[in-house]
Amino acid sequence: MSTNELIETLWIASKETFFMVGISMLIALVVGTVLGIVLYITSSSLLCANKPINAISGFIINVIRSIPFIILLVLLYPFTDFLLNTTIGAKAVTVPLTVAAIAFLARLVEGAFAEIDKGVIEASLAMGASVKDIVWDVLLVEALPGII
Repeated sequence: MSTNELIETLWIASKETFFMVGISMLIALVVGTVLGIVLYITSSSLLCANKPINAISGFIINVIRSIPFIILLVLLYPFTDFLLNTTIGAKAVTVPLTVAAIAFLARLVEGAFAEIDKGVIEASLAMGASVKDIVWDVLLVEALPGII
């Protein structure tokens, strides 16, 4: 293999890697953040405690996070085939990569929210803030450094 062929092959592989990681991170950023918010809100007695939703979503996330990626890849073959009509290539690997990233980011967001002082949330509630206001104006603002 000549140097030019090697450089061309590396360039193609780099573009595929950026594609996979970019798409996965964009989707995981949105879905994982929303799922992390749901996990935190349903576990907090101050906001909107809901044990069944928290337990089910927490269990699903823990199961996904505990599965090694190669096994997750095989387990999601039928879903990937249904969604993209292929199970081979960079496009197909994006699906299990996104699922794994969503689970990881959801726990990361939940942990960042857990580090916020409860007094800030209590003060917001005392001033009459709704749950939506607390999420947008308190939780996301206070936890943004930890999430990043």
